[in-house]
Amino acid sequence: MSKKKNKEKKQIKFGLVGKNISYSFSKNYFNEKFQTLHFDNCEYVNFDIESIKNFPNIILETKGLKGLNVTIPYKEDVIPYLDKLSKNAKKIGAVNTIVVSKKKKLKGYNTDHYGFKKTLKPLLADHHKKALILGTGGVSKAIAFALRRLKIEFDFVSRNPTEFELSYEELTHEVFEEYQIIINTTPLGTHPNIEEAPNLDYSLFTDKHIAYDLVYNPEETTFLKQAKANGATIKNGYEMLLFQAEKAWNVWNR
Repeated sequence: MSKKKNKEKKQIKFGLVGKNISYSFSKNYFNEKFQTLHFDNCEYVNFDIESIKNFPNIILETKGLKGLNVTIPYKEDVIPYLDKLSKNAKKIGAVNTIVVSKKKKLKGYNTDHYGFKKTLKPLLADHHKKALILGTGGVSKAIAFALRRLKIEFDFVSRNPTEFELSYEELTHEVFEEYQIIINTTPLGTHPNIEEAPNLDYSLFTDKHIAYDLVYNPEETTFLKQAKANGATIKNGYEMLLFQAEKAWNVWNR
């Protein structure tokens, strides 16, 4: 897209679909990107909706809409409204990126798994064989997909576990010895509720553990602070967001 050609084009819109998303990273990130690249006809807006039932209105009423990101709590709920899914999005069962065609056809993708895999990989040592995924929402499915790709075994931890999930009460010393990567996919600890954290015994972390929190605001959550105090290597979700955003941009501009 040259600058000259770009100015001749019609207004193009991108946006984020979610609930209570005024804090979101994406709007500022993409609008700054458009400004830097002189994409003067591009704009990124927040579509903050109370219910996924309002999603079709976004498609119908937004002129020049080319792409969307999807965040909590709609990464799974949005799927029935889409015309098609990429292979990976279908396997994962969650969508965070949507391409809107000129005929308003919608195709869902998932770039979360790419961002997570890209940022976890440099932290891995030979002893990092198994992971615990805290939370079972849409993004947790993308994390599970990435772990499979990295050949890391994993289990889910939930406040209301099924027979295939662990409860927080089951996270004992023996469990922490077996699982060396602990990933928080819940929103606990997100600003402004920065004192919140998953309910587990943080003294179980050691210098053999990686504590990865998908929350990026604040930079160091209570979960990360307490894990770090016990020697764990820590990582927040900011870099993952950067990678998934750039991947989404590539998907929109294929």
